[in-house]
Amino acid sequence: MSWILFTLGAVIMQTVRNALQSKLSGAVNTSGVTLSRFILAPPIALAYLLILYNGTDSQLPQFSGSFIVVVLFASLLQIAATSLMVILFKQKNFAIGAGLAKSEALVAGVVGMLFFGSYLTPLGWAGIVIGGIAVFVLSSGNRLHGISLKTMAIGLACGTCFALTSLLVREASHMLNIQHTVAAAWVLLWVLCVQTISLSGYIALTKPFVFKQLVNAKNQVLAISTVSCLGSICWFTAMALQHVALVKTLGQLEVLLTLVLSHYWLKNAVTKREIIGLLLIGAAAIMVMWA
Repeated sequence: MSWILFTLGAVIMQTVRNALQSKLSGAVNTSGVTLSRFILAPPIALAYLLILYNGTDSQLPQFSGSFIVVVLFASLLQIAATSLMVILFKQKNFAIGAGLAKSEALVAGVVGMLFFGSYLTPLGWAGIVIGGIAVFVLSSGNRLHGISLKTMAIGLACGTCFALTSLLVREASHMLNIQHTVAAAWVLLWVLCVQTISLSGYIALTKPFVFKQLVNAKNQVLAISTVSCLGSICWFTAMALQHVALVKTLGQLEVLLTLVLSHYWLKNAVTKREIIGLLLIGAAAIMVMWA
């Protein structure tokens, strides 16, 4: 059940990272906010990998051509997903879009079953569906009237890209014939290096001014990269140990954490809709943990 602990760690780190990126998006171009997630993360991932090797007897893996292809696709899809999420930060209907982005758990369940050989129990499927309903209840409220179709499309595209990224990350981890935790660390290091190099190259060729924006916000960038890398370590490890759809459904506790912070820190009142949504998320989490 260690995947549960890794998922909970990922939830905490992702909540903090999203808050930091949302704040940074007001002063930095979308591509720069996306890069802030990766640019300083590879050294942290390498240090984590070395620590794992110091504590285990794992061998160095063999990286096949198919492994590299899977990692490349996962890296690019996560860049696309992160960029779409940053765009959602700028939308008037952000809550709706963010809720639809959380459709990744359901997408991961369906696509995983069809193309990645994932098997989920009826209890697991029920938890995934209930979790999806819960997030939509919490994010939509009374704002469905006049919702932007553009925001809906961006949210669904974001969720799909995140789901495909997660499935490919799990697939890449299982291609390495070594202990799952170490394999996940290798995949993370590969993904972060590909993302940092490719996105930095794109920005250098098309929007070099973005680097100046990032330097001006260097403390925020350092915080985002650090928290994001720690969260990715938890996500990648959890997904190497358990089916992506179950991990992502449990990960919807992020919504609960965000609302709890909002109510206890910002002193916002709890609505009936939010109570229903939180109860549904709690039920979904229990179901996937027992699945």
